[in-house]
Amino acid sequence: MLDLTLSRKVPEKFVLFGEKKIQQLLNTVSGVEFVMLCTSDGFEIAMANKKNVMNSSKIAAVSSSILAMVTAFVSEINLVGCQTITLDAENGKALLTSIPHPKHPLVLVAMTSKDILLGQMLYEIKVTSEALMQNIN
Repeated sequence: MLDLTLSRKVPEKFVLFGEKKIQQLLNTVSGVEFVMLCTSDGFEIAMANKKNVMNSSKIAAVSSSILAMVTAFVSEINLVGCQTITLDAENGKALLTSIPHPKHPLVLVAMTSKDILLGQMLYEIKVTSEALMQNIN
């Protein structure tokens, strides 16, 4: 059961750190157009972008729902530790990454061009996720 004494609000110090890390991800990998850090229950924490994306709050909400559904599916087929989902479309890719934490579980959302180097992107998402995990209080 959810402990109501725990605050679901992410500390401001971490929000600033998160903004810095996702901006770094945006600038490190060629073809990344949008990165957002969200709570696992669908609220936007920080965003960095090269192209204007409308309805970022809806993207946060839908991303957390998709990740929850895929986590349930993965559990049903007996896979363990699914962290990242990659959606491949004609005009680009979307990557959703779970960042587990006991007090502040997060979702990292990235949208890219279609010609991105996926291996580089996955590596940088892992580096970013680990940095975020180590610095959340």
